[in-house]
Amino acid sequence: IGSGLDIEGLVSQLVAAEGQPALFRINTKEARLQADLSAFGSLKSALSTFQDSVAALNDLDAFQARKAISSNTELFGASADSTAVAGTYSVEITQLAQGAKMRSGDGEFTASTDVVGTGTLDLTLGAETFQITIDDSNKTLEGIRDSINAATNNPGITASIINVDGGTQLVLSSDQVGLANTIGVVAVETLPNDGSGLALLATASLSVVDAAQDAIIQVDGQTATRDSNNFSDVIAGVTFNLTKAEPATVETLTIALDTGSVKGKVNTFVAAYNSLADTMKSLAAFDADSGAAGALQGDATLRSVQSQIRQTLTTAVSGLDTGTLAEIGVTTDETGHLKVDSEQLDSVLSSDFTSISQLFASENGLANTLDTLLDNYIGTTGSLNTRTEGLQTRIDLISDDRERLDRRLSALDARYRAQFTAMDVLVGQLQALGGYLTQQLANLPKPNSVNSN
Repeated sequence: IGSGLDIEGLVSQLVAAEGQPALFRINTKEARLQADLSAFGSLKSALSTFQDSVAALNDLDAFQARKAISSNTELFGASADSTAVAGTYSVEITQLAQGAKMRSGDGEFTASTDVVGTGTLDLTLGAETFQITIDDSNKTLEGIRDSINAATNNPGITASIINVDGGTQLVLSSDQVGLANTIGVVAVETLPNDGSGLALLATASLSVVDAAQDAIIQVDGQTATRDSNNFSDVIAGVTFNLTKAEPATVETLTIALDTGSVKGKVNTFVAAYNSLADTMKSLAAFDADSGAAGALQGDATLRSVQSQIRQTLTTAVSGLDTGTLAEIGVTTDETGHLKVDSEQLDSVLSSDFTSISQLFASENGLANTLDTLLDNYIGTTGSLNTRTEGLQTRIDLISDDRERLDRRLSALDARYRAQFTAMDVLVGQLQALGGYLTQQLANLPKPNSVNSN
């Protein structure tokens, strides 16, 4: 108004200069807290992944795996659980189990819409029987088919219709295999001897396409008959899956210890630990040349979990003849990584197959010990959860600091604006007074002006 100064610019710059140091401190604090939160998040994630790999080892049966090897998978396959005894067996597939199939006779029907008749059909599969009523709503061949398939108490008979040179035929198939699961049909016509065709669907009038039969195999020359092609009660711990019968063809089933599976579990564990070790090393790193430090360099929690995991991996499991990782060929190299001596591991597997399962999956084995240790850090009440929750709370409070700074700067802006405005008004008043005085002075008589007249 009076001074001609850029008051808006002056106030903005003064307020910015006043707030910049405080804002810098807040941003720096937030960045540091966010970096710590991210670092602890990375550590938690790595520990959680390692815990998952450890949990997969806490299963004795998984370390006792057997493999079943068929010499001819076109005839049969097999699987074995941990109770199976290693050995070799001769196997001959004499007969496969199959379900019954029956059909109506040639020339009895010409189309699926042919009217068959009315009455009832009692259908039996093995020991179970159900009845359907045939009336004007379903007395055609396709109506009977649909009624059979829709019956809620149908134990497993499927009806279908085929159209062949011999005419249209109703086919009844069993969903259940085995000699006991034969199909039976009893037809009762509404008007007996009225010439209708419902009796053509009775068992006596149906042709057998496939007879129900059991599976028959020879194991080491001994006969075993079963009502399924999949069974597990012939050799303890072994499940057979028969796919083809070839009488007089003798094949071999071999049950062996699955050392490859155990080696895979050990190598997976080693890889999981090495990944965790790399993450922890990165978080704790310090480069003396550049001065760059890992996000958790010097952090007590990180040092603690590193130390406790290493101690657990090198401490012997009590009560076991093979109680340390080193004894099965797993040692630590100069970089802090675990490494596997395959020859030593193979030797242990050959001499004492169960020792590795005890080392990892026994009650006080490595898996249980490590899982408990890790849960103390990353469980719901673990120390890392406590740390991250505390960091998140402090980050949330940063917004309060920003709001307080905004309020202080707003008040400062208002004060500066009032002061500069008052100054500007005063300068304007002084300028006006100065102008007035100048004008009055200009109107005063000049010196010697009287004498000159």
